[in-house]
Amino acid sequence: MAYEQHIHAAEAIVARCAVITLSDTRDDVTDTSGRSIRTLLEQNGHAVARYAILPDDPARLGALLDGLLAEVGVDVILTNGGTGIGRRDNSIAVVESRLTLPLPGFGELFRMLSWEQIGAGAMLSRAAGGVAGGVADGGTTGGKLLFAMPGSTKAVELAMEKLILPELKHLLHELRKSR
Repeated sequence: MAYEQHIHAAEAIVARCAVITLSDTRDDVTDTSGRSIRTLLEQNGHAVARYAILPDDPARLGALLDGLLAEVGVDVILTNGGTGIGRRDNSIAVVESRLTLPLPGFGELFRMLSWEQIGAGAMLSRAAGGVAGGVADGGTTGGKLLFAMPGSTKAVELAMEKLILPELKHLLHELRKSR
């Protein structure tokens, strides 16, 4: 099937998404990145099933991710924050440990696009994405999409608008075929 046919077959899909902001300082009022992700999802016809703000604490993030991966009403988990090289940037290892099928192109393309905006500082991002569960467990669940984005609002808008949203329905279509 041609790429265009895949996209057409996926048109009716509505993603049920969980948005997690990882920050020691943000709250509901100051979480502009989480708000931007939720707004972009809804503007593109998707649903925000869950939203949480957590400190960058690996144990709490791991427990939340495991719960969301088991939750039937969530197809996609989008995190923002914790992908840099700072002392408190611990979330990426937790996210990567849940990926059964990494999509290295997501991080590579994000850094390439980020290079165009911020130059060499793009190399500090450890943005990552892929499929968590399902694929490696014999295909019984089909897995869920899991993406870790930087915490800046410009960075999440870049990742959402240029990478995630253009392919979200297609990715879910492919995962659902394996169920």
